[in-house]
Amino acid sequence: MNREDGSPEGPVVSARQDQTAEHLIQYLRQLAPQVRRRLLAELERLHLLGEDIPHSEPLIAALRAEFRNTGQNHYRVGNPSRYFFEPLEPVLVDSAPERANSGQIARGSLAPIWSLVTEQLLRSMAADYIANATKVISADKQAEARQMAQAFQKKVLTSLNGQLGSAEGAARIRDGLMAYTSSHATFDDLKKMLRYLDMQRELDDFGRALAPKIARLEGVSLDKVLGQLSTLRAKRADALPFALTILAKHLETPWELLSVAIAPTDDRAAARIAAGPFAIAVSMVLDQIEENHHLLLFALRNNRPVRAKEIVGEIYRIEQALRTQIELKGSGWARRLDDLMAQVHATVASEISSIPGDHRHLTHILESPRLRPDDSFGHKVGHMFGKGWDVVAGLLAGHTDTTNRRDGAS
Repeated sequence: MNREDGSPEGPVVSARQDQTAEHLIQYLRQLAPQVRRRLLAELERLHLLGEDIPHSEPLIAALRAEFRNTGQNHYRVGNPSRYFFEPLEPVLVDSAPERANSGQIARGSLAPIWSLVTEQLLRSMAADYIANATKVISADKQAEARQMAQAFQKKVLTSLNGQLGSAEGAARIRDGLMAYTSSHATFDDLKKMLRYLDMQRELDDFGRALAPKIARLEGVSLDKVLGQLSTLRAKRADALPFALTILAKHLETPWELLSVAIAPTDDRAAARIAAGPFAIAVSMVLDQIEENHHLLLFALRNNRPVRAKEIVGEIYRIEQALRTQIELKGSGWARRLDDLMAQVHATVASEISSIPGDHRHLTHILESPRLRPDDSFGHKVGHMFGKGWDVVAGLLAGHTDTTNRRDGAS
């Protein structure tokens, strides 16, 4: 049975998709394990970028299950590699390397970095570390496993820093990474990893001094954080982006990171804030809108309207905080915010317009007025023009009735 447009019904399409995915999985089994590991890392990276790759989800699931079951050397399941990368956890993010800012390292970069270290850079040392650490981990000697990981980290840092010290060495490292990923941004993540590990002690101290969860970043809590950031900045100015990433993870409301940028200047003017010591926090909050937009696209593609509504609401709250707490007009931040919100609005409008013509009388979940409760009546009317005069007329009629009833009661 077909739909009105002649396309097969859902179950038929699903069966064909499952069959295609199974054929691909059978083909993958003919490839060398090393090739399958690289493919998994690349599929995960593209997945995080929001690329719509047909049949990728069953492939990723099958590859992850394979490495989990065989214990092969993939960073997601290899315990020695997890101990090696464990210090980076406070700044790891689940976005693609291309979207990781200066204070973040993409989790998707770890697989190619691990492959570079173990297969090209320090092959014999890595083999010894993996063998010895596996035994210790199996015996549940976590402290000893971490000591081994730290010792191996020092060897890796020495080797990488030595090679990155010259243009030729840096080119070799960059080319080496490209054997495992097509993302040029992974090279930037590798350099951020080296910087982070170099200042790990200071950043660990900063993280430990923070409350596990900060409900509101204001008053005494804000003063304490600003003091900690100032102390860290005086010691290691290049640690600031990482510190702000760590701080954001401790905030119940991550966009309250804005307070860190605004408070030291005691001024709402964008130019004054941009000249302040922690101005980068504003850019990081803008990054939150961008990342939420990618999450929104993912939710819509996977038919998760309730999650999409939550994300849209969060985006509008961040936008409102930026526009009310900072006088953005004429600034680079204003231009970026306008661009980001235009993309969000286009995504929401596209989703709403996807409702079939004979169901246009229904209200889409993303049209809920609660998503933007603080919009003025004029803004709501303007927003509705693109949806048709009938909707605007209904809104105006409702507003007139309310006004008449209020006037009549007075």
